[in-house]
Formats: sequence, structure tokens, C-alpha cells
Amino acid sequence: MNATAQHVQANLKADVANEQSIGQRVSRIGDGAVLAGVVTVLAWIGAMKFTAYEAGAIEGLVASSPLTAWFYSVLSLQGASNLIGSVEIATAVLLIVGIRYKPAAVLGALAAIATFAVTLSFIFTAPGWEASLGGFPALSVVPGQFLLKDAVLLGAAISLLGKALSRQS
Repeated sequence: MNATAQHVQANLKADVANEQSIGQRVSRIGDGAVLAGVVTVLAWIGAMKFTAYEAGAIEGLVASSPLTAWFYSVLSLQGASNLIGSVEIATAVLLIVGIRYKPAAVLGALAAIATFAVTLSFIFTAPGWEASLGGFPALSVVPGQFLLKDAVLLGAAISLLGKALSRQS
């Protein structure tokens, strides 16, 4: 192989390595953005659950689901909202602590998966179909379209679990 061919081959190898390096950096940034996004959503919305406004706003969703309706038989409206908020904030804290401690990352991701799966299930139990557009599959703005974003959050939480399980201690 002549010097020019060797030079071209070396440049190609360097370009491939550089592209992989850029891809890995973008992936790390994306992973950080997913974690920050999930933590922010859980912490912020969890904190809002401690307000009467939010407790009233979620009442219809919580009461319409067989998974959560029982909350109101053992807790007050605000008590149920506080419980939900506490779980959401604890999940956010576990995810933050999980940056350093793998067991916390796994537990936090599992809690986030459960949280977003339950919330996403409300799309099937709450009145979320827009009657003026003929019902299913037309989603109402609230709660239908509002809840649909939880499909992405559920996917993000599953990704966080995969990353946590793949980590070395």
C-alpha cells in the first residue's frame, strides 16, 4: 500500500473514531437530559400535589381509576394528593441519589415506571375522549392530550432503568 493510501486509510479511521466519540457525547448529554427531565417533572408536579388547587385538579382522574380510587376511602382529598406528591418527590430524590448509588437509581427508575404507568392508565379510565369529534380516537385536551405525554415519560423511565441496571456498581 502506498503512502497516499495509508494516509487516506488513517484519516478514515480517525473520522470514524471521531464520529463515534461525538455520538457517545451526544448520547451522554441525552441521558442527562432524560434524567433531568424526569426528575424535574416528578419533583415539580409532586410539590404541586401539596396545594388544594392540584388536589382538586387530580380528583377526577384518581377517582376514575380502579388502581387509585380507593385512596379516597382511606384518605381525604388533600391527604391522597399529599401521598401521591410524596411518592413523586421521593422518586425524584431516588433518581438524583442514583447518580452515585446504583440501588437508588434502580429503585427510583422502578418507582418512575410505576408512577407513569398508573398515570398513563388514566387515559383509559377518565373521560378523555372528545365527544364533539366523535369520541375515540379523538382525545380531549384535558385529560386526554394532557395524559398522552406520560407515554414518553414512561419510555424515559424504562430507559433510566436500563441504564441503571447496565451500570457497574
